[in-house]
Amino acid sequence: MEVMIVILIIGVLTTIAVPQFMRARGRSLQRTCVLNLRKIADAKEVYAQEQKKPDGWPVAMTDIYPEYLRGATQPTCPAGGTYTVGAVGVDPECSHVDASYPHQL
Repeated sequence: MEVMIVILIIGVLTTIAVPQFMRARGRSLQRTCVLNLRKIADAKEVYAQEQKKPDGWPVAMTDIYPEYLRGATQPTCPAGGTYTVGAVGVDPECSHVDASYPHQL
């Protein structure tokens, strides 16, 4: 009988903890991706100013990495999405789709 009560308590705790863990994981992935998108947007603006590129000028990751994006590796979405740098004056985008935790600026 005591074992059944312990198993019941563990089951209740699991049903509470697992969804909270998944939400925390989703928020963490979203925040990391948005931080990467902000870094890309900032690097793109610095590139455009230094190279005197007008709004609408297409920019590729090779234009801004590694010179304008500081870091050992090229930024990647932690959820497996891919980044589209886009044109000057346009926010970069992530291909990962998550309705609860959107990966966008």
